[in-house]
Amino acid sequence: MSQQPPPLPPHDADEPIFLEETSFEEGGERIDDEKGRIFPCEGCGADLVFHIKTQSLKCSHCGFEKAIGFSEDESVDEQDFYGMLAHLQELREQQSDEEGQNQQEVQCESCGATLMFVDTVTSSECPYCASPIQLEKAHTSDKRVPVDAVLPFQIEQEVARQNLRSWVKSLWFAPNEFVEKGAEGTFHGVYLPYFTFDSMTSTHYRGQRGEHYYVTVGTGKNRRQVRRTRWYPASGAFQRFFDDVVILASRGLKRQLIRELEPFPMHLLVPFRHALLAGFTARTYDVELEDGFLLGKERIDAALYSDVCRRIGGDTQRVDSIQSQYDAITYKHLLLPLWLMTYKYKDKLYQVAVNAATGEVHGERPYSWVKILFASLAAAVVVIGGLALSNR
Repeated sequence: MSQQPPPLPPHDADEPIFLEETSFEEGGERIDDEKGRIFPCEGCGADLVFHIKTQSLKCSHCGFEKAIGFSEDESVDEQDFYGMLAHLQELREQQSDEEGQNQQEVQCESCGATLMFVDTVTSSECPYCASPIQLEKAHTSDKRVPVDAVLPFQIEQEVARQNLRSWVKSLWFAPNEFVEKGAEGTFHGVYLPYFTFDSMTSTHYRGQRGEHYYVTVGTGKNRRQVRRTRWYPASGAFQRFFDDVVILASRGLKRQLIRELEPFPMHLLVPFRHALLAGFTARTYDVELEDGFLLGKERIDAALYSDVCRRIGGDTQRVDSIQSQYDAITYKHLLLPLWLMTYKYKDKLYQVAVNAATGEVHGERPYSWVKILFASLAAAVVVIGGLALSNR
């Protein structure tokens, strides 16, 4: 059983208790031989959690608030990509088998239960007394890529739910019952790990520019215009700088679904603080830094291909070769906020996510095949009618 908090000091029942607005850097208390961290309220001993509206820690029991402080000289800086890869390789060569295990135990300070943090989960709550607990060094250990910054939750759960309702009502070809009832489920606030990459690219390309022209062929009723293409050689070189190419560093979610929530407002990033995670689930990365850059490189290469096609010009293009060099590669390791929900409709599970910084919604949804069928039939009638009129 959880411990009962001490009696509250006397105060006006309509007024929350506010203690001094002290700076709150790492804060909280380390527990279980410094393996975990909790955030007890200084007013009543209950738990502090991150309060989205005030962007501070707040006690839901007595109303006590505490600011999360940042020093003026702190900044969110780019990190040396190759330097970190060398550091990680050195650590891997020194690492013992025990250090590589993917689960850790932490004893809850409130009720004494033992929590098992498995795989990438680093911040959660005790299943017995609901106290928020974090692994102490999961995001700051020098044996992994440390977190550089956090984008705190900006969108409250009720706002996320309202946005979800609007999203459901905007869906085409959705079953009427689904539109009326909406997606029913529980939102979970989660910080997911991301890498962002910067790089200066230098690209050389060769290809062909196609320009269309038309000729008349046939005679009589078979006389018609036919499009043909003249091809001209094209080549060139250019440079382009890529800033903050965002890559999800977690394998447990559908990457394309989460990608649709971008962009994130990176100007709201703040230096990492454990306090920002209090009350939310957080995960560490399971996509390694080097693999993350390979995923980022795919996005960079796609953008460079589009650049090459624009530079070749014409009506159509053939790209024979693209050779790109990537220099000045830097990265940031970030925790970005999402509201996640799994809901059921007609015995099938669907996932939906809300960007907890912008409110953008994207997810899986059911379709009404009856609506799709009628829409297809209507489109076919329009096409047939148009052909009939043109042949008169």
